[in-house]
Amino acid sequence: MSFRPKYITFDCYGTLTNFRMGDMGDMVSKDRLPEEDHAAFRRDFAAYRLDEVMGAWQPYADVLANALERTCKKWKIAFDPAEARTIYETVPTWGPWADVPAPLTKVGKEIPLVILSNAMNSQIQANVDKLEAPFHAIYTAEQAQAYKPLFRPFEYMLDMLDCAPEEIMHVSASYRYDLMPARDLHFGARVHVNRGFEPEAPGYGTATIRDISGLPGLVGL
Repeated sequence: MSFRPKYITFDCYGTLTNFRMGDMGDMVSKDRLPEEDHAAFRRDFAAYRLDEVMGAWQPYADVLANALERTCKKWKIAFDPAEARTIYETVPTWGPWADVPAPLTKVGKEIPLVILSNAMNSQIQANVDKLEAPFHAIYTAEQAQAYKPLFRPFEYMLDMLDCAPEEIMHVSASYRYDLMPARDLHFGARVHVNRGFEPEAPGYGTATIRDISGLPGLVGL
């Protein structure tokens, strides 16, 4: 791939920030389920989080609480709202993957960087500050009043940037949340950061990089 976009847009959590939600699931299940069930509990927690964002917008604290409650119900274990609140309050403390700051800063000196995140306004800046790279703009689900993978957040970002999707490279570790809708909306390039969260889906026309160190080469830097 050799494409020089007007903007490079990113998912934040999981792609740039080390999204430790699996660890949070383990915190809930560790004393209530056998160890061999922890991975399945994490997967179910992730699935319910996705289901929770597919409807009308709700604050992310509610997304987490509802998803955790539904997961606990499925596994027939007690749900503690205080644990859901702890998970929510922990999110802004998470820092970047080690591979992120240097190459992201390199690219950001040449091409404007933008974040589109399923976050609350009060959460995102703390995580972005830890990335140590320059960003042209940061857009949230709260601003768009919708969560990815719905189209509305992407359309909100395009309106704010006054930019055609064909001019943008979108980068994410998730096909389901980002790269599938970016393909459907005709983004000029889509880049999968393969952090092992989801299987490859080559039919969606993405370039694949192991981590952000591979990004400069995709834009000729």
